[in-house]
Amino acid sequence: MRLLRYVGCCPLWIFSLILLCLLTGQIQAQPGQSVNWSRDGQSFYQQNGNSITAIQLKDSKQTEKISAAQLTPAGGTPLEIRDFAFSPDEKKLLVYTNAKKVWRYDTRGDYWVLDLTTNTLKQLGKGLPTSSLMFAKLSPNGLQVAYVSGHNLYVEDLATGKRKALTQDGTRRLINGTFDWAYEEEFSCRDGFRWSPDSKAIAYWQIDATKIRDFLMIDNTDSIYSYTVPVEYPKAGESPSACRVGVVDLATAKTTWLQVPGDAQQHYIPRMEWVPGKNELIVQQLNRKQNESILYICNTATAKAKKLYSESDPAWLDVKSSWDGRDIAGWDWSRDAKSFVWVSEKDGWRHLYRIDLNGKESLITPGKYDVINLLTIDEAHNLAYILASPENATQQFLYKVSLDGKGAPERISPITEEGTHEYDISPDAQYALHRFSNHFFPQQNEVVYLSTHKSGDNNPIFRNLQTARYALRQEFFQVTTADGVTMDGWMVKPLNFDSTKKYPVVFYVYGEPAAATARDQYGAGRNFLYDGNMAEDGYIYISMDNRGTPVPKGREWRKCVYRKVGIINARDQAQGAQALFNRHAWIDTSRVAVWGWSGGGSMTLNLMFQYPGIYKTGIAIAAVGNQLTYDNIYQERYMGLPEENRQDFVNGSPITYAKNLQGNLLYIHGTGDDNVHYQNAEMLVNELVQYNKQFQFMAYPNRTHGLREGEGTFKHLSTLYTNYLKQHCPAGAR
Repeated sequence: MRLLRYVGCCPLWIFSLILLCLLTGQIQAQPGQSVNWSRDGQSFYQQNGNSITAIQLKDSKQTEKISAAQLTPAGGTPLEIRDFAFSPDEKKLLVYTNAKKVWRYDTRGDYWVLDLTTNTLKQLGKGLPTSSLMFAKLSPNGLQVAYVSGHNLYVEDLATGKRKALTQDGTRRLINGTFDWAYEEEFSCRDGFRWSPDSKAIAYWQIDATKIRDFLMIDNTDSIYSYTVPVEYPKAGESPSACRVGVVDLATAKTTWLQVPGDAQQHYIPRMEWVPGKNELIVQQLNRKQNESILYICNTATAKAKKLYSESDPAWLDVKSSWDGRDIAGWDWSRDAKSFVWVSEKDGWRHLYRIDLNGKESLITPGKYDVINLLTIDEAHNLAYILASPENATQQFLYKVSLDGKGAPERISPITEEGTHEYDISPDAQYALHRFSNHFFPQQNEVVYLSTHKSGDNNPIFRNLQTARYALRQEFFQVTTADGVTMDGWMVKPLNFDSTKKYPVVFYVYGEPAAATARDQYGAGRNFLYDGNMAEDGYIYISMDNRGTPVPKGREWRKCVYRKVGIINARDQAQGAQALFNRHAWIDTSRVAVWGWSGGGSMTLNLMFQYPGIYKTGIAIAAVGNQLTYDNIYQERYMGLPEENRQDFVNGSPITYAKNLQGNLLYIHGTGDDNVHYQNAEMLVNELVQYNKQFQFMAYPNRTHGLREGEGTFKHLSTLYTNYLKQHCPAGAR
């Protein structure tokens, strides 16, 4: 009974797409919820203002399931629903409201329970601070609710309202039932406890950040006297927070700590779940370099941990959240809980394996293609449903594969719908909520029968796609570099394009392992920061995915950048640009601009400094200028440990090459950035000043990584960006 309350801020690598869609009204803002399926799997529930609607899958008929009146406290106003979940018997409803931000996500708020048998509405955690509850979950038997408040874990009896503290030692640095900054940011670990199947115990993470140094941000604007804002933030080269897993007995409030081998401060535990129907837990442990993974089965009575399965990689191992929509929770068990499905790149491709409880593995998806994501397992029909795209790395389709590993994957997504498909599949695998978009077609939704991919509403996506018109002239292309690397990209040419003339080009970059930009989905080719229409103004707009980006081209493509982030990926981008210049005489090589945000800002700086002969104008936002300043989980995963190979971090850092700046540079950063600290801006400025490199600099006071806070901020940023680009990389044909 898990509510997904990751509300408020998206990861920066998809910020541009989502902001674009919100600004243009193409999609509605949603609070990041998982699909709430009905008990019988024939409907799903959806928030409708202050009420909840049931939508039948077979005919899309809508009926009111929960009225606003039922969700109105005595003498009050209806609750503002941010998320909700029913108990398994649908006799109770848990509602999340009054959400507040913790770092980048609205994971702290108030919770209410509606008892549908008595039609009574009660608030949880009375007496605790307002909006202090996190990750409330109904017990499997529906009689209790557990939640975190003030770094401690509580359980509350729904019949009596009695609350019991299951932990009492929680502080800002000793965290029970949730996680520290680095675990949240880099593993997507937020909800840090799990109910036992019998509702008698709770397994939870405890993060000990007492040895982690605070990074002190400074607030100069919210009072006359400045003050510091501390963030426990382990930088590259610093040991991470110690982590352990405990099982607390609800009757005694006594915790038994699992005896997982290894130094707790030199290992990570990103995943932990109950083995269905047993008093056992399965735990994934990573070493600090994140290139060795061990699965343990842990007896919760004895606390003993038994090694089940291990794997290693010369570079790094990805965890579930890296390929499953940033969702770290859950485990893909068989119905009899005697085996589970595991994802590995051990044969050079991301494939599914079946692992039994003796650690024996069998390959489910043989072939030279990547599984992008595992959506569901349909054991009744011996099938797994996956997302993949064997032929085109810019797109994504639904396939079904046999669980016995026999036969080729069979595409389910229609061949007439080329682009990016996403699905939420019903528990019985009869229906799916289907979402589709491509570079010219805004995202649309429909309900389909999974076996035929037909909709009861005569397939609205197919019908609308036939009459869709191109708003931009995006073209997808491939380009092969001098090193023999073939990259995918998109290009938007100016309106009224004339091949006999020359046009300025703007490259949009990211280029790190966290994200890809050249995907065939709505938003491709649209610059959300540009105040106007680039095509109308006469710019060519291009983005390409270099090696190291998370596209389905095999393990070697993704991991060849190990210890060379900032070198190989920048080289690919520069060589790709040069290959395009050689191919297209209508690109004006005297007017070449590049821009990016976060990792894309770092790429922009590296391209401006390492390849000044190619890139004449750069706009970098919130960049990591010095890799040693970023958090240890991310930077060490892709670069190794500074105590072993510090020079690689130096070689990949833009500040190392700042003295080579020749072109026009606009650098932008928020002083309240808790992700990529503002110190990166100051270190970069120092380097540029030392070598008398002239540039333009904009600091936004107290703005975080997304630069969203403060009235007028986005308009100012957009105007600054657009004016600088037009001034230093003039638009139009020549």
